Amino acid sequence: MRRVVIVTLDGLRRDFISEANTPNLIAFSRQAQRFEDYRTVFPSCTRVVSASLATGCYPARHGLQGNSVALMEDGQLVLRDAGDPEFLQHKRRITGSSLAMPTLAERVKSIGGAIIFSNVSPGAAYAHDPDGYGHVYHRAGSFGPGRVPVSVEDRLDVTLDVAGDRRMTERFIDEVLAQRRPAVAVLWLGEPDHIQHEAPLGSPEFFEVLAAADTHAGLVIAAVEKLRAEGDDILLLIGSDHGHETVTGIIDIDAELVAAGLKAGEGSTDVMAVSNGTSALIYVHPDHAGIIPRLRDFFAGQDWVGKFFGLDQLETIGQRPDGGLAFAISMAASDAPNAYGVPGSSLAAKPSMGKPDRLGCGQHGGLAKYEQSPFLMVSGAGFRPGETSDDYARIVDIAPTALRHLGLDASGLDGDALQSVPVEE
Repeated sequence: MRRVVIVTLDGLRRDFISEANTPNLIAFSRQAQRFEDYRTVFPSCTRVVSASLATGCYPARHGLQGNSVALMEDGQLVLRDAGDPEFLQHKRRITGSSLAMPTLAERVKSIGGAIIFSNVSPGAAYAHDPDGYGHVYHRAGSFGPGRVPVSVEDRLDVTLDVAGDRRMTERFIDEVLAQRRPAVAVLWLGEPDHIQHEAPLGSPEFFEVLAAADTHAGLVIAAVEKLRAEGDDILLLIGSDHGHETVTGIIDIDAELVAAGLKAGEGSTDVMAVSNGTSALIYVHPDHAGIIPRLRDFFAGQDWVGKFFGLDQLETIGQRPDGGLAFAISMAASDAPNAYGVPGSSLAAKPSMGKPDRLGCGQHGGLAKYEQSPFLMVSGAGFRPGETSDDYARIVDIAPTALRHLGLDASGLDGDALQSVPVEE
């Protein structure tokens, strides 16, 4: 029986993987193919990455532009948090679709289905299957086909911490892998991302949580090996969705725009700077499109801007000018180390909706070196055990790789299957 198991250690950048820090992942790398030039999407945020992994497409095609976005509603730009449990259902009502491309869950619905266990934000969890083709389990609510809520006894009752990840992992192994045996099984751990937003990278608290995350990955690796010994043909992909940078400063982009005379006032919706951590999406209402050239000149002159992309450049980062999106900004960053000697520092765009600043802690969203350094290891048919590949690989390659293992069509996606060894049909 061919199956695919995908495990994500949210937020783990690949330079933290070592014999001392992550012995289980190092042991797995000796039986898996490791991809050293693995890239995530922009913004490098979990909700966007979840949609990109699930669809095999960039935001330009699946339509989820960021962790936070502005939607055109009744002729006005409205700020929305894509992490909200109801966001994708709201987006469907407003735009006509939750995601504009089919997910893995939809593609495998007739050959064993998909079960997703996720301990990150609700919006990120539901991005794997917003239209209810399979099962999605999350602490904010768990759903089966048709997005029908599961029974009270079947809910995923966990906390966003190491203990919650452990409980979820054990249930995933015992119930999903061993008993229900879907074609695609996804386990998305909340750590070590959660701790990196709360404590400095490289701190004792961080390494304690990282060790636990590695242990959880080791439990899944051992369970898959047992199932393989019993005859299952399992493709096991273990990786992360992004890395982290240390936040060294917070920029209130809306305030900067108001001060420069490029935005009517605080809270106005003519121009909106929507924070996505160490990046920002800049929306311009169509009635005010004439200000776009002045905005371009403004961003070009700001030292807090690392890179910016205008209407004619958005496609180079997997975005497109839909719904008023006019610019994308990756905040200024450097290799400067933090207090614990961990390299990678970045400014962040001031978050909205009451979210806390992350000074001195980890953050992501932009195009800086370390937030764009997730890891990927793959074990199974089509991959060379113990080999380190320098070939370019991307988050959007996960879906076509899974589909190829399952013998399904993967044409028309932005990603490519990563198998380098012929696979028997």
